[in-house]
Parts: sequence; structure tokens; C-alpha cells
Amino acid sequence: MRWTDPDTGKPRTELFARRAEADRHDANVHADISRGQYVDPQAGRLTVAEFAEQWRATLLHRGSTAERTERTIRRHIVPVVGSLPLASVRNSHIRGWVKDRIPHLAPSTLAVAFHGVLVPMFNAAVLDKRIGSSPCAGIRLPEIPDATYYIAKPDEVHRLADALPSRYRAIVYLAAGCGWRGGEIFGLEAECLDLDAREVRVRQQLTVTSGRQPFLALPKTKTSIRTNELPAVVADALRGHLDRFRLRPEEIEDEINPRRPTRRPASLVFTRGDGRPIHRADWSHIWRPAVETAGLPTGFGLRDLRHYFATVLIFGGANVKTVQLAMGHTTPTVTLNTYVGYWPDAVDQTRTLVDSALSCTESVPGTP
Repeated sequence: MRWTDPDTGKPRTELFARRAEADRHDANVHADISRGQYVDPQAGRLTVAEFAEQWRATLLHRGSTAERTERTIRRHIVPVVGSLPLASVRNSHIRGWVKDRIPHLAPSTLAVAFHGVLVPMFNAAVLDKRIGSSPCAGIRLPEIPDATYYIAKPDEVHRLADALPSRYRAIVYLAAGCGWRGGEIFGLEAECLDLDAREVRVRQQLTVTSGRQPFLALPKTKTSIRTNELPAVVADALRGHLDRFRLRPEEIEDEINPRRPTRRPASLVFTRGDGRPIHRADWSHIWRPAVETAGLPTGFGLRDLRHYFATVLIFGGANVKTVQLAMGHTTPTVTLNTYVGYWPDAVDQTRTLVDSALSCTESVPGTP
């Protein structure tokens, strides 16, 4: 059976044992060509591992996302289906991959690996015309249980701050009082603080990736760039920190503008004792003993102080949009999905509003 490859213009030939098979293949190939759905049969001979490496090299990911993608491919995709040719991967292989990974990955992590790496990788293979369709369609993943957060009490927040070395105590109040992420806290420069106006601005974060020193980069999302009002307790903690620990500008890579990376002295508010940026590996050794001393659950982290900030706003009556902007979430939907279980029950308030509206019974039709 002979045909011309529409992408390369080169003649192609394939042999069959029976004429009927050749005729069937001929009809399918020319139908795909006419519909613009032609896929070169040889294009799918590339293995999943080979294509995954090619695909990963073309992604425009941030450093931490690129690192997570590489780790997912290396640890969870290549060992299971990496040796298979792309064209031979079937829906059953992907179902088998999911079942194989269940003992190794939490449901939420498995969902990230599937939707964040495996699905877009096979979608890219379809767009590259290496395969006709993705084998990931219709795959069922384990149900993700509702997230539960430990919301600290005010006295626990204070105990945690007291348990940390003095040069790190203000970090607790910035996380609990403004809802900042760890990278935002560690990347805070003095110029972003206005203690007189009691405002603090998120303009950058400290990013840590394998194989290089910490560097400054843009925050997680566009909406993460924000200005937070400083509660008095947070402003006092920061003022005391700056009075006690003199800032020492240190040279650091600045990739806030990725097109023009530079190296400059940065006056980071929080640093290690030697003035260098706080590396996440060092921070865990500082943080864990303080959590234990404060009597907080194992695994309690800066993210939990961020949840503390959000719940304070929610139960204080702040609306969804206010919480979203303060937290730097991309949309109000993210805020609602994250804290749906923490919004106060509005049933009583609803009853009160309805009763107030209908309190004038003489205006209601049919009322005696």
C-alpha cells in the first residue's frame, strides 16, 4: 500500500499479508489525510521516556514547577510505562499506571501527576501527530478526601513565636497576620515595608531549586503581587526585628525579570545568622523543634499559619473577595474551594433577613 505523507511530501509504503488489510489501511489513511487527522505510523515508535524528555525540555515552567515535572517523570512515569512506544500505549496501560502508583502517592499527589504531567504530555503527542488520540481519556482516579487543616489558637501562635530563635519570631506574625507564603516571607526586602503607613507589599519571592543557590523571582501568580495592611501586632514584631537585627545587603541572583536576570545586593528582612538567604533545607531544622516545643501537631508549617489568617478573616465577617485579595488567590473560586468548610453557617442570618422583609404582615396577600 502506497501513499504520500502530507507533512513531509515523501512517498510511504507499507506491506500487508492480505489484500483486504491493505485496502482497509489505504481507506483509513486517505480518510485521515482528507480530515487533517493523519498520523505517521512511524512517529509513534518513539518511547514514552524519550518523548517525555523532549516534551519537558520545551516547557515554559517556573523553576519549582519544572523541577516537580522532571521528578514526576523520572520517579513515576518512566519506571512504569517509559519503555512503551507512544503508539502502543492504550487506555488499559494508563489504568494500570494509576493502580501501580496508588500505594506510592497520596490521592492529591497522584491527581497532580496525572493532570499536571501525564495528560498534557500525551496531549502534546497528539498535537505533534505522533499518536492519533490520548490514552488518558476516561481515566478514573482515587477520590481525594476533603482537606483538613489544623487551625492554631492565638496562644499557640504566640507560643510558636517564642519557641523560635529571636531572629525568626517575626516570621510567625507575618504569616499569621498577613497570610504570606514562605517564599514571600523569605524574599521580603526592606523597601517593601512601610511601617509608618502600616503596609507591606509582595513583589517577589525567594525561590529554591535543586542545583543552585536561592534566587529572587516573581511570586506564584499575578494576583500574588499585592499589598497587605499590617496589623499592629505584626508591625510591632517587624519593627522590633529591624531594630534588633541590622540588615546586611547580600549579593543574590535576581530573576524577577526573567529576560534580564541580574545579580545585585538585596536587603532581605529575614536571613540566616551569617546574612545569607534562608534555604528551605535549613529552615526545616529551625522550624520543627519550635513546632514541637509549642505543642503543635507534627507537620504544622507556615502554610498552616496562612490558613489561620484566612479563617480569622472568614469568621470576622470578611467576604470572599476580600479574603481572595488578601491571600493572593487567582480567583474567588480558589478561596471558596479551599475554605468551603470554614465559612460560618448563614442560616440564622438568612432567617433574620427574611423575617425582616416580611415583618409587615398587613402587606402580605391573604393575611387576615
